[in-house]
Parts: sequence; C-alpha cells; structure tokens
Amino acid sequence: MTIMSALPVSPARRIRKAAVTLLLWLVVVPGLLWTIVRLGGWDRGPLVQLLSFTPYVAVWAWLPAIAALVTKRWTLGVVALAAAVVLGALVLPRALPGGRGPASGLPLHVMTSNMLFGTADAAEIVRLVRANDVAVLAVQEFTPDGRTALAAAGLGDLLPYSSLADEPGAPGSGVYSRYPLTATGNRRNIGGFQQAYATVQPPGAGPLAVESAHPLAPAALAMNRSWRRDLAAEPAADPAGTPRILLGDFNATLDHQPLRKLIATGYRDAADAAGQGLLPTWPFFGPRISRVPPVTIDHVLVDKRIGVRAVSVHRIPHTDHRAVIAELTVPAG
Repeated sequence: MTIMSALPVSPARRIRKAAVTLLLWLVVVPGLLWTIVRLGGWDRGPLVQLLSFTPYVAVWAWLPAIAALVTKRWTLGVVALAAAVVLGALVLPRALPGGRGPASGLPLHVMTSNMLFGTADAAEIVRLVRANDVAVLAVQEFTPDGRTALAAAGLGDLLPYSSLADEPGAPGSGVYSRYPLTATGNRRNIGGFQQAYATVQPPGAGPLAVESAHPLAPAALAMNRSWRRDLAAEPAADPAGTPRILLGDFNATLDHQPLRKLIATGYRDAADAAGQGLLPTWPFFGPRISRVPPVTIDHVLVDKRIGVRAVSVHRIPHTDHRAVIAELTVPAG
C-alpha cells in the first residue's frame, strides 16, 4: 500500500485564505458589536442614530454568517450565526401579529400625522380621516397655516372638537376628535415641542386620555440628552388610572432603549402588536429618494387594556412622514 502525502499548500493560497478570513472577521465584528450594544441598551452618542437601522443590520448579518459556514470557517461562522440569530429574534417579532390585547369592547380608529411645518396636504389628511372612520387625530409640526388648511379642507365637519397648540415652525401640536373633549391642554417638553392632550369618552366607552407625542429628534450629538429626557418625561401608562393613548412622532424606534422603557410602563405598540412593526414611516419625500434608509419613528402606543385590531401607514404629499392609522378596541364604560 502506497501512502500519498498531502499536497503542500502554496504560499499564495495561504495568503488568499488568510485574507478572506480577515475580511470576514472585519465584516462580522461590527454586527457582533451592534448586537451587544442593542442587547445592552447602550444607545449613546452616535449610536443613537445608528441603532435606528437595526432591522437592516439584522438582514445583512446573515450574509457573513452564511459565507463563513459555507467556507468552513467554523469559529467565525458560529460567532456570526449567533449575532444574526439574536438580531433576528429582536426584530422579526415586529412582523408577526401577537399581543393584540382585548378583543372585546368598542371600536375606535385613531390616526397620527406629522405635518412638516404645516405643509402636509390637508385634503389628503381629511380624506384619510373620512375613509378610515378616524375618530381621533393627532398632528405634530402643526402651524397656524396648517390649522387653517385643515379647517378649509373640512376637518371640522368630521372632527369638530379639538385641543390645539399650533405654532409657526415645528413645535406645534394638536388633537382633533369626533367626540367632546375634557381636560384639554398642552405642555412644552424639554426639546421645545408642544404636546396637546385631552380626555375623550366615545359613546358607550370609558374615558381615554389622548396625547400627541413629539419628543425632540436626536439629530445631533448635542441633542441626545434632551431627546432622552423628552422620552423619559412622556406620560407613563397607569394601570390603575385612565387608559391612555399616546400617539405621534416619537423620533425613536423600537431599538431605542428610552422608547422601550416607556412602553414597558404598561403600553403596547399598536403596529408591533398587529405585525406591522417594520413598516417605515420616515423619511418619505414622494418621488425623491432619501439618502437615509426609512425607519419606523411614528407610533401609536396604547394602554394594555386597549386592544389592537389593525394598523396601516399612508403616504401624505408634502410631508416626509407617513401617517399611521390604528384600529383599536377600547373598554366599554
């Protein structure tokens, strides 16, 4: 019997193999670090903005994992696969219905729309309100011109009651309702934005606290502290008090710890519960393509005593945010 010795590996081949391994590690390590930061809730500094794109990273993370396993780089493959599985476990449930809450009660449709300095197409907002039987509308970046445009488009015929804090520029906020409102008012958060609020009681239902949310955006490092403080100052759910609906432009995704902490006080994210939690809401500029991948920063948060039937998002001309409509089930009075 002749024993054949293994053919020697050429230096060039060894170099190529090492180069590919190094390249894969360079691709895997950022995803691994991303996973650790997301799990630890360490969204600080520039990581605040970056974590908005976690759903994209969760998809991308599978590519180096597959490449490492196919090329039999087992240690690298296991590390990459672990990161991909963890990110998938964090993100995928948003696309799966679950935790909708109570199915019995009275239907209530609510909507939120950021009007982009009041320039959003008021006629389209009114059309969506009418077509979707919306009973409560929250608006952000609500200006005097935006208020006038909504009135001219006939919003008052559909939602005659309101709690409004319109201002020039971005700070304004408003709540419109089909039903009479009590305890109306507004408060200015640390970031400088108004948040209009009110209590509404649909016929046959108990009272509901409603607030148009608009924390400051973490658009620059210097704004991160106020962004975090604004989210921390949002009204917590009160299981022993009036059920609350907090809806608006939160300038945060479900991958940001401050928003998750707010939800953990006793809310459910309506889109997440309906399996629509990955539908992006910003930025949308019509035919223009944004250099920023769209993310989900507009939310409808509901007290856990409120059920979620369905959620949809809708493009509105002349604003970079898509409107969110949630079909809810509220407790009977």
